Amino acid sequence: MSKTIIVSNRLPLQLNIENGKVTSSPSVGGLATGLKSVHRDSNGVWIGWTGLTVEETEPQLEKDIETAVSEQQCAAVQLSQSDLEGFYYGFSNRTIWPMFHYFMEYAEFDNNFWESYKSVNQKFADVVLENLEDGDTVWVHDYQLMLLPQLIKEKRPEVSIGFFLHIPFPSYEVFRTIPWREEILNGLLGADLLGFHTYDYERHFLSSVSRILGHAVSFNSITMADRVVTVDSFPMGIDYEKFSAFAKANKEQTDKSQSELQRRLYHHQQETPDAKMILSIDRLDYTKGIANRIRAFERFLETYPDYVEKVRLVMLAVPSRSNVPQYQLLKREIDELVGRINGKFATVSWTPIWYFYRSMPFTNLIDLYTSCDVALITPIRDGMNLVAKEYVATRTDRTGVLILSEMAGAAKEMNEALLINPNNMDLIARTIKKALEMPVEEQQKRNKYMQNRLRRYNVEKWAADFMGKLQALKVNEEFIRTKKLTDKRLPQILEQYNNAQQRIFFLDYDGTLRGFVNDPSEANPDEKILNMVRRLQEQPKTDVVIISGRDSETLGEWFKDLPVTLIAEHGVLKKQVDGDWHPTEAMNTDWVPSIQPVLQTYVDRTPGTFIEEKKYSLAWHYRKADPELGAMRANELSNVIKELSSNHGLSVLSGNKVIEIKSSNVHKGKAATNHILNKNYEFIFSIGDDWTDEFMFHDLPSSAITVKVGRVNTEARFYVEKQEDVAGLLQAFIQE
Repeated sequence: MSKTIIVSNRLPLQLNIENGKVTSSPSVGGLATGLKSVHRDSNGVWIGWTGLTVEETEPQLEKDIETAVSEQQCAAVQLSQSDLEGFYYGFSNRTIWPMFHYFMEYAEFDNNFWESYKSVNQKFADVVLENLEDGDTVWVHDYQLMLLPQLIKEKRPEVSIGFFLHIPFPSYEVFRTIPWREEILNGLLGADLLGFHTYDYERHFLSSVSRILGHAVSFNSITMADRVVTVDSFPMGIDYEKFSAFAKANKEQTDKSQSELQRRLYHHQQETPDAKMILSIDRLDYTKGIANRIRAFERFLETYPDYVEKVRLVMLAVPSRSNVPQYQLLKREIDELVGRINGKFATVSWTPIWYFYRSMPFTNLIDLYTSCDVALITPIRDGMNLVAKEYVATRTDRTGVLILSEMAGAAKEMNEALLINPNNMDLIARTIKKALEMPVEEQQKRNKYMQNRLRRYNVEKWAADFMGKLQALKVNEEFIRTKKLTDKRLPQILEQYNNAQQRIFFLDYDGTLRGFVNDPSEANPDEKILNMVRRLQEQPKTDVVIISGRDSETLGEWFKDLPVTLIAEHGVLKKQVDGDWHPTEAMNTDWVPSIQPVLQTYVDRTPGTFIEEKKYSLAWHYRKADPELGAMRANELSNVIKELSSNHGLSVLSGNKVIEIKSSNVHKGKAATNHILNKNYEFIFSIGDDWTDEFMFHDLPSSAITVKVGRVNTEARFYVEKQEDVAGLLQAFIQE
């Protein structure tokens, strides 16, 4: 039975070692909850690090640890202290974390960190491959394992792989400054489905792939040499019912069952019933905007002194990565800010900031969520921010106001919150005042919408949506593979070829016989291509036609010494063996003077583009242009030409990084079918890579062997994965 393998940096369990005995218990985190149905209920396996380094593990306990881990349906990756320093504290958190959160000044580009990151990703890959069986699905999580998808795909290309990034993906301008940018992108593109929290992160990733790697991007799909990668956004939810249920139970507690924190909060509310509490909960991280939040609270007290002794900031900062220098500096800054503000505003009976620097049990978090009137969540950059969602879920009477940074991914879903710019102190101060004075009816109206949304799209729905999309892609992939020209299918085709009395091959050139280059004038065929075409033509009872979008002069020069038929400009011109060029139909070029200036305007506006003038057509090439600008201009130009061409009977062909304008009544399909008209070809073979070749695939007889180069949707009966596969395929028809 096939299973799902989940891979994350840490395993969703806690190991306990007492008196030489090892026990394990499952974690209760959001990710573990969301993936419960994928992991436990479907006999899945979760792979990750246990939290114990090799140096910390006593040899006699290794088997017991392995048993305890396997009891939780997990498999462990062994990491040393050196791995931890270079891979986790190094590259993951001193390079990727600051870069992906736009703190470029904190990023360290250390090659030793990078080598450790590669090494540990390989260790994860080894464990995944040990547990991987036919039909399994792999779901990889987060920035620590961005090389893992490709490492798995290289060894097991048939496996279905998903990847989800739980932090932001930065803009192209930021990402391109990373020295190992190509390796990271290629690592991620090993996945079949890439998930992000928001469309913005998805868009940034697609832009980087297009501009750095040069892959074709269409909407949310990336066309690679041998497959298509899908990218989509899946905003992560929370376990809504859990937070809501605990909040309801919290309100029903008796004095004796309350926690010490809850009693203190309750006492404060009783003593000062008109006073308000503002909640701040975060890991101690420079991305969370904690220092700015404190300064904004100070600005609020300075601007609105009437609130002195009437409002308190309850601040919980959870320790994080305390051995990283930036975090140590941040801790010192926050300590000083809290001390200064408390010293500046405190009275005998009132302290403006209650500051907790520690982790708190889940029940205490519920105490804080249910007791505080306002939640102040102001990250400078945050992938999602689940604290904002948790706060809203615990407001069972729908009171409470959420102030949320527009830089958090959650802001895309929680428009009813009071959204702020986390760098604008005056705005935050005014918003705090607005939150404290908001009528209960408005609070409840806003929270009602957010709660309904959070209840519907909870963490389990998030996981189900991702896995559903991955499964749909897997089914589609299996369907596409049924058209692949495999080694099993080729003998059947060769048998048809050998039994035929008359045979013909239609061969596209660019992207088929020859790979694409930035300068089309440098794409002349080498001796291998010429020799292969010559030998194919020399086969008994066999004709070869080179059918291309190239101009007749270039095509004629390249193949002048070969006895093959040439069809140029997508079917406009034709040259029989030992014959002259002639139009396949009556053609005119009256439209050129009116269209050429338009193309020239786009050349002037789009660096890296140029016009190719053919006898009966014009082509605007943008392969050298910035990929995003080129694609945008191509779409714009195509629409402009279509409007202008209505009176000229022209068609606009969108090829591979080229827009071509020609008479609309001629195309490759028409030229190919006219060529075989009244001829008794028993074996017809055509191959091409472009959508202009689709006319040929469509118009040729249904018995023809039509082959697409690449795996995009096609009219062809078969496909090969990449251009490099074409030579081997054609070689199979050449008999000595």
